[in-house]
Amino acid sequence: MVQVLNAILAVLIALAAALAYFWGTNWLLDKFLKSDNAAESAEADKRRTAVRPWLFLFPALLFLTIYLVYPVFETVRLSLFNSNGSRFVGLSNYWWAFGDGQFRQSLINNFLWLLIVPALSTAFGLVIAVLADRVWWGNIAKSLIFMPMAISFVGASIIWRFVYAYRGPDQEQIGVLNAIVTGFGLPPQNWITMVPWNSLFLMVILIWIQTGFAMVILSAALRGIPEETVEAARIDGANEVQIFFTIMIPQIVPTLTVVWTTITITVLKVFDIVFAMTGGQFQTEVLANLMYSWMFRSGDFGRGSTIAVILMLAVLPIMIWNVRNANREEGTR
Repeated sequence: MVQVLNAILAVLIALAAALAYFWGTNWLLDKFLKSDNAAESAEADKRRTAVRPWLFLFPALLFLTIYLVYPVFETVRLSLFNSNGSRFVGLSNYWWAFGDGQFRQSLINNFLWLLIVPALSTAFGLVIAVLADRVWWGNIAKSLIFMPMAISFVGASIIWRFVYAYRGPDQEQIGVLNAIVTGFGLPPQNWITMVPWNSLFLMVILIWIQTGFAMVILSAALRGIPEETVEAARIDGANEVQIFFTIMIPQIVPTLTVVWTTITITVLKVFDIVFAMTGGQFQTEVLANLMYSWMFRSGDFGRGSTIAVILMLAVLPIMIWNVRNANREEGTR
C-alpha cells in the first residue's frame, strides 16, 4: 500500500510541476515580450510565437541530453580508460574485445539471432496477416497473436521457463514441452542446457513476441493494396500463390523492410530474455549480457563501455537506414 501511495504521490507531484512550469514560463514570456506600442506589439507577438514552442520542447531536450546524449559521450570516454577510469589506455579495450573468446562467442550468437529472429518473425507475421483476412474470426486470431506484445520480455521469459522447465528424469515434469515428450514415452530433456539448440529455444520467445508486431503492420500494408490489381490478376488466371508472391509482396516491400529492420534493432539490443532464462550461461551469451557482466558484475567499466560502444555502432547504421527508408516512403528528404 505504501508503494501505491508513493507512486500516486509521485504522479501528482510530476503533474503539479509540469503545470507550474508551463504556466510560469508562458506568464514570463507574455510579461517580458509585450509592448504597448502598436508597431512593436506585432513584432513582440512574432517573437512570442517563435519562442513558445521551445518552452514545450525544453524539458524533453533537457532530459534527452542528460539521459541519452551525455551517457553516449561518457560511455565512449570510459571505453578508452582502464577498469576504474583512472588511466587512459586508448584502443586497448577494443583490441581485447576482438581477441576475447567470450566476446567472439557473443558476437556469433548475436549474428545467429539477427539471421533467424527478424526473418521468421516477419515471415510468420506476413503469413498470418494474409490468412487472418480470409476468415471471419480473423480479428480474434490477430488479437490473440498480438497479445504477447503487451507482455514485457521478462514476463514472457517467465512464461517460457514453464514451457522449458526440467525436473530430472525420475521426477514429475511441470514443463509443457517435457510433459509432451514424456507423454510419448521419451526421456525429458533439459532444453536450456542443450548447446547449441538452447540459443534457438531462446529465440523462439522473441519470435513469439515480435510476430504480433509484424502481423499488425503488414496487415495494414496488405489492406492498402488496390483490390482492382488483385482482381485483374485473378481474371488473368493467376492462382492465390502467384498473387501472393507476384502482386502482394512487391507492393509491400518498403513496409517489409521497415518491419524487418525494426525487429533487427530489437534483436541487437536483446538482453532481458537471455538474462532471465540462462543468465548468459551454456554458451547463450549475447553482447548486451556480456556488457552487463563486465560492467556490473566484474566492475570493469572500461571493457563494459567498450562492448556498449560496439553494440551502439552495430545498431546505428540500421537505425539510419530505417529512418531514411521511412522518410523516402513518406516522400520527404
